[in-house]
Parts: sequence; C-alpha cells; structure tokens
Amino acid sequence: MSEPTVTVVLIEDDKHIRRFVHTALEADGMRVFDAETGEQGLAQAATRRPDLVIVDLGLPDMDGIDVIRELRSWSTVPVLVLTARTREEHKVAALDAGADDYLTKPFGLPELTARIRAHLRRRTCGGRTGSTKVHFGAVTIDLAERRVTRDSQIVHLTPIEYRLLSALVSRAGWVLTHRQLLQEVWGQTHADNDHYLRVYMGHLRQKLERDPAQPEYIITETGVGYRLVGANDYQGQ
Repeated sequence: MSEPTVTVVLIEDDKHIRRFVHTALEADGMRVFDAETGEQGLAQAATRRPDLVIVDLGLPDMDGIDVIRELRSWSTVPVLVLTARTREEHKVAALDAGADDYLTKPFGLPELTARIRAHLRRRTCGGRTGSTKVHFGAVTIDLAERRVTRDSQIVHLTPIEYRLLSALVSRAGWVLTHRQLLQEVWGQTHADNDHYLRVYMGHLRQKLERDPAQPEYIITETGVGYRLVGANDYQGQ
C-alpha cells in the first residue's frame, strides 16, 4: 500500500466531528493530524507542513479567525473553514482574514472532499511553469497573450474587466470577497464601493456567460463575494 501523499491538519474541538472527518479523509488516502485548540493547530501546521488546513471558528482557546490570521502571517497553505456559524459577516470575516473556502455544519462528506481536492489541484497547478491557458465553458483565457475567446471568437474586455477576470481565474474555485476584489482591481480607496463590482461583474457575465441572468461559471456568493467555478487547470504549452 502506498504512503499518503497529501497531509491535512484538522483543527476541530468537537471530538465526534473530528473523528468523523479524520476517518473519512484517511479513507480517501490522506494523512491527517488533529488538533482540538487553536494553539495546537498552529503548532501542527508549523511542524507538519500540511498541504491543507481545516479549521473550526469556535475553538476553546482562541477564535478560528485569529488562527487564520496567525497562519497567514507565515504560510500560504490553503485554509478551509468548517463551522456552525452561518451568518454572512462570519463568512466575510474568515475569508478576509485569509481563508480560501467556507463550509457550514451540517455538511456533506462528498462536498467536503470535493472542495479539498479542488484546492489541492489549484495549489499544484499554481506551481507549474509555462502554464498559460484556462478554460471554462466555451471560454478560453490565454494569460500569456492577455487574450480571451469565446467559441473561438475574440472577446474584447476593458482593462478593468480583464483585471477582474484575472483575479477570479487566479483563485478559481475559491470565494473572493467583495473587499478582496475591489482592493485588487480598483485599489484601497475603492474597497467599500460594491457598486463598481456589481456593474463590472455584470459586464463580464454579459460577455462570457451563455445566460447572464443565470450564470454557470461566475457565481455570486450572496452577501460575501464571487467564485469562478468549472475552470479547468492551467494547460501548459
């Protein structure tokens, strides 16, 4: 039997959920290290050098958002939040702190493992060299040429539209908050102007989606931000 090639640190204080997730991920071929407090989790993340960290927000010694902030000060490892907190402000706070994704309890195991695999693929593909193309639906984005086509026809994007699309592509499958997108595309001075974002996201959907009113790829995470789904891994040339 081959050794697990993926290492996950699981920071969860509920022993039943911790045991359930641990067992499921090991059955999926992953190596899992548990922690029931934030401090223990940070220590595990520092020593085990995991490929992904799962963190609950309601920990006994510190808030999970503080765990994420501390982790982000020295690591870029993907962070998946797994928590019972369902309010939008909690999601936004966790994502703004540096989390890459958010799954609320109760959750389905197939969705959890699918999200983990997606983040691991993105992390692997992000380290490749010579990778220049991304595809979703009928759309192809050539990052090297800064060219976007749909059904093999050139799509003309404004500089802002292209920057917005590039931000979504760079973290395809992950939720990007309104604030993150505004800061990246327009800068710090526009970080609170959601109107700009809604207008230009509408422009992108008009140009790239088959049915802009019911988008398949540029998805709204209500009250939180946007996510690009269905994008293939970068294709090396």
